[in-house]
Amino acid sequence: MSSDQLPLSRRHFLAASATLAAAGLTGCVTAQAINVPPAGFTPVFNGRDLAGFRGGDTYDHRKLMSLSESDRAAQVAKWTKTLTEVDPKTGKPNWHVENGELVNGGNGAYATTEKEYGDFELLVDYKTVPLADSGIYLRGVPQVQIWDFTEKAKFNLGADKGSGGLWNNSPGAPGKDPLVLADKPFGEWNSFRIVMVGSRVSVWLNGKQVVKHALMENYYDRKQPIPARGPIQLQTHGGEIRWKNVFIREIGSAEANRILASHGNDGFQSVWNGKDFTGWSGAVADHEIVDGTIRCKAGRGGHLYTAAEYADFSARLEIQIPSGCNNGLAIRYPGHGDPAYAGMCELQVLAADYETVHKAKLDPRQVHGSAYGMAAAHQGYLRPAGEWNFQEVTVQGSKIRVELNGSVILDTDLSKVSQYMANSPHPGKDLKQGHLGFAGHNDPVAFRNIQIRKL
Repeated sequence: MSSDQLPLSRRHFLAASATLAAAGLTGCVTAQAINVPPAGFTPVFNGRDLAGFRGGDTYDHRKLMSLSESDRAAQVAKWTKTLTEVDPKTGKPNWHVENGELVNGGNGAYATTEKEYGDFELLVDYKTVPLADSGIYLRGVPQVQIWDFTEKAKFNLGADKGSGGLWNNSPGAPGKDPLVLADKPFGEWNSFRIVMVGSRVSVWLNGKQVVKHALMENYYDRKQPIPARGPIQLQTHGGEIRWKNVFIREIGSAEANRILASHGNDGFQSVWNGKDFTGWSGAVADHEIVDGTIRCKAGRGGHLYTAAEYADFSARLEIQIPSGCNNGLAIRYPGHGDPAYAGMCELQVLAADYETVHKAKLDPRQVHGSAYGMAAAHQGYLRPAGEWNFQEVTVQGSKIRVELNGSVILDTDLSKVSQYMANSPHPGKDLKQGHLGFAGHNDPVAFRNIQIRKL
């Protein structure tokens, strides 16, 4: 019997939920009383009114934030006004509270949190009616799908597979369709548990996992990852839907890293023993071991690299970057020369505040996660300086993919690069094999939990 099927009492189940959540395991959490949050959670809906909500729509949150302050305020006010407008069919506001339930008849803008969230665990109970269609937007992006799983007219869209899928993912992409049909009959309440770390989303509906650690695509621009922060939105889409027990728990970086490390880890093997430099070559004297981490000594900058060489591989590691600091991952490094040019590439390791600290202007191909001088990574996904970042790098042939803290920030084919920063070609970019290493650069950047899987 799996953990989410155990016949726990509600009190014992709540106690167990924290352990399940921390480990990224299956399960759901329900409140002991209506709109009373479990330990560690805070209410998104207070059970009385719309406090904490504004109006919203299917609108790119990044676009909204790029507006001038006055234009943004005007747009939000326009949406928010519709929340309390009276529906002529019911004589009630579009969004109103009945007996501790947040009710929408199918009209008005979406109930959107004023607060923005990064990584989180979200609990939501909902009840809907036949032919209704709704969903939950995560960081302002559609959506965890809610619909009528009996509506034959939408079977071609996947309605028969049930609710909970990331419906706006591309056809065939993981997460688009729920793994199992878990909806309850109409008239009964359904319960979601949604865990989002980076762009990675796991969903449980009524205690059954329907999405497992899938990358949620950015509906507004599929070449961009989901924004690192954004609001939660409860969608209205033409039919009555009721919500209660809407709670959220923000996930810190240490727990987020554990969740990311717990998925897809088959075949990874540690390449560092955590104690000494056995299995490593190069500038050993320029590095030190501090509290189970490899750290470049301040003011020292040699290249440290694995004794073994790799062709196609995935590497996982955690990276801690102090304010203003610089390093790099040497990919297919031949053991001599500058990794940025002699190797296939240097994947930049750079503090988000580097430009500010050093009063320097960077080329986009120099920011963290970029294939140095060749391909720019998406910005805005590093954790604050001093926190540990979880990064996974996959190298296959001439292609490199970088996933930082659960979001894909680089996915490129170096064989197609024709323009180089400062017009400086990279003679090593076509190497088929080499070492994995750290570029140094004199700053106390630290690495730990270094693992590699040969492909």
